[in-house]
Amino acid sequence: MASVSLRCSLPLQTLNYRLQQQKSLAAVCCCASTASTPLSFNENRSSTVTAPASLEPIVVNGDPPTFVSAPGRRIVAVGDLHGDLDKARYALQMADVLSSDGQDLWVGGETVLVQLGDILDRGEDEIAILSLLKSLDIQAKANGGAVFQVNGNHETMNVEGDFRYVDSGGFDECADFLEHLEICNHNWEAAFVSWAGVSQGWKEDCNLTKNSWGPWNLVKQKGVIARSILLRPGGPLASELAQHAVVLKVNDWVFCHGGLLPHHVEYGIERMNREVSYWMKGLGMDDEYPPFIATRGYDSVVWSRLYSRDTSDLDDYQINQIQYILRDTLQAVGAKAMVVGHTPQAAGVNCDFNCNIWRIDVGMSSGVLDSKPEVLEIREGKARPIKSSRDMYSELQVVDYT
Repeated sequence: MASVSLRCSLPLQTLNYRLQQQKSLAAVCCCASTASTPLSFNENRSSTVTAPASLEPIVVNGDPPTFVSAPGRRIVAVGDLHGDLDKARYALQMADVLSSDGQDLWVGGETVLVQLGDILDRGEDEIAILSLLKSLDIQAKANGGAVFQVNGNHETMNVEGDFRYVDSGGFDECADFLEHLEICNHNWEAAFVSWAGVSQGWKEDCNLTKNSWGPWNLVKQKGVIARSILLRPGGPLASELAQHAVVLKVNDWVFCHGGLLPHHVEYGIERMNREVSYWMKGLGMDDEYPPFIATRGYDSVVWSRLYSRDTSDLDDYQINQIQYILRDTLQAVGAKAMVVGHTPQAAGVNCDFNCNIWRIDVGMSSGVLDSKPEVLEIREGKARPIKSSRDMYSELQVVDYT
């Protein structure tokens, strides 16, 4: 074991705040009220986040969350992060939901944050990003806001044991995190929520002591084994991912990683989410896989690029067909527009097909395009990209859906 002085801890102010929030969440699955009143899921598997001010409560239906009513809330969507914690923090600070003082505090008030998946692979701080979002979710719910994630193809690939795109630092992080979990007496919640605040110290210490582990191939083997333990179906990190949907509808907006199609809606959004979650939790038979329609194939929810591909090589008929498919999908699910990630957009966050589709994967991770972070803001019926903190109040490419 590396000689790490970092315990299961965070800066005192942050840790005390988070532990208070964790205690209030101990008896619930995913939601808390400002009065720290334990919540229970009703027969329709709905839960409520109480707003501290005048806004109506956020109501979440489905397990994992599938349909969210968030009246009057500002919504911010963030695309693929691929293990780049620095870019993730920068994007969240741009979105005015994360403090800039290094304490990783939620400053978004009643904002609803949606992250569109592909946190895993191509970077070395994957678990730290998941930890950060978990901590922010706990804090947001105490302020009438919420944080939601949808799983992408790289999440489902890793649960299937496909580690082809894992960065070497990603394997190291898995090994370090298992040691951190041991220090935390295998208290998953404490270890997981605190990891974002201590992971950098682990990384620095382990880089100094890595030679004591032996040859490089043994170091890699240790990381592969650790990743397999964490992400196999039923593993603790896979079970954490199982709490997130592959398709999420917030008010009149649909969020998914690749793209939602009419036959997905016909199959049942809640059914897809439930089946993927069930598989990630390891509750199926050994020979069972997640539903093909959600996680496998070029037209599955997490793999589809129909709405995010470059259309410059398509003729008018093909473009019209895509627009008809998008229109039919939105009508079937009762939404105004869809937000997707998955396909890096060199031009930045953009919309197409009368802005009924927003494409927000900008390849910000250093393992992808290393581009400047951008996010999408939806407020009072208007959607726009935020390209930097200075653009917060600009009216460039604002689309009004009212």
